[in-house]
Amino acid sequence: MIEITPLAAEKLSAYLSENNIDSAVRIAAMNGCAGPSLGLALDECKEADHVLADGNITLVIDQGLSRTCGVVKVDYIENGCGCGGGGGFSLTSARPLPRAGSGCGGSCASNGCGC
Repeated sequence: MIEITPLAAEKLSAYLSENNIDSAVRIAAMNGCAGPSLGLALDECKEADHVLADGNITLVIDQGLSRTCGVVKVDYIENGCGCGGGGGFSLTSARPLPRAGSGCGGSCASNGCGC
């Protein structure tokens, strides 16, 4: 299941409109230096997806990932964590993604970003 906050829906809708994008937005598992996390990517709907349509936004997530994560909440944080200013999208899930490895072997905080 997917939840999207009103602010995230507003920001995502504005981005899609301003850039003339008529694509679904996929919630996907991505690997980063802190391990697996959820991210957003433009994609097409697939048969094995859960779909949330909200205005001009279509959010999709693979059913297998959805079962792993439980409810995924898409939010927008107005002020960033100090890692370059601005805000951005924040994705959280009811259950954490399983760790496949140790990431890059270090903390992103060692690079000056305390996020």
